[in-house]
Amino acid sequence: MIWLWAGFIGLIMMLLAFDLGIFHRKAHVIGIKEALFWTTFWVLLSLLFNGLIYFIYEHHWFDVGLLGIHETDGREAALKFFTGYILEKSLSLDNIFVIAMIFSYFGIPPEYQHRVLFWGILGAIILRALMIFIGVTLIENFNWMIYIFGLFLIVSAVKILISKDEMIRPEHNWLIRLARKVFPVSAELHGNKFFISLNGRFAVTPLLLVLIVVESSDVLFAVDSIPAIFAVTTDPFIVFSSNIFAILGLRSLYFALAAVIAEFRYLKVSLVYILIYVGLKMILSHYYTISTLVSLAIIIIIILAGILASLYVRGSEP
Repeated sequence: MIWLWAGFIGLIMMLLAFDLGIFHRKAHVIGIKEALFWTTFWVLLSLLFNGLIYFIYEHHWFDVGLLGIHETDGREAALKFFTGYILEKSLSLDNIFVIAMIFSYFGIPPEYQHRVLFWGILGAIILRALMIFIGVTLIENFNWMIYIFGLFLIVSAVKILISKDEMIRPEHNWLIRLARKVFPVSAELHGNKFFISLNGRFAVTPLLLVLIVVESSDVLFAVDSIPAIFAVTTDPFIVFSSNIFAILGLRSLYFALAAVIAEFRYLKVSLVYILIYVGLKMILSHYYTISTLVSLAIIIIIILAGILASLYVRGSEP
């Protein structure tokens, strides 16, 4: 099993190295065409890995399924990976809107935004790995935790539904306040640098502050999305790999959708219903089993309903 995990982490590190070191070495504005190309690339790569999941679990590569802690059927494992991927991708849509507000608040030029998102994704991978490990451990040792997670998701959905959209105010972020107290902060950007020498002293740039806010906002979104995938499976490898592939494509999806995501006003309502459904599924899991295929269909229908409702209302407006 250790070779499976090592191989996957090595694959992700290699992809990230190619991304920043080769394809996006020079800071530039990412246009719609480039964003759609990379979005398609990450989706296709995720589907290819989904196929690999089938063979790994079907043929017990790396002893998967022989240790009694993983899915034993390749088809079911692949279906759960895909469902987890779609679930995380859909819950990340709201994150795109928040990231756009953060960049707008700090006035970050488009050519520097990819660098922030790259390092934000790298930090998210580490933090999510820790949260997934803790979550799986809790559920495996305390069965009643599944009810706590389910109830938490429902409460989160209700809070999102009744809360009003507020402007992002990074000055209230305690990490930002701490950074300003510990380090001098330059008044302006210095290209795509996070750290500089200011009057002979080590200092940070506003770009690092943006990274801190983006990273902390991702943690808040992960608090919802990671418990949600436990309704699909508690297999740590499927949970982690589907989650990581979903957020790897978040950067390109941001550049493709950031300008128009606000127009889909009912997507937020869709996310609320997804959280409610997943929360109820977790609470009822010990009494009534809903198949992964049914869950996948329900999640996709809810997302499409939000998109179609948004398009219909937008089209009917004068």
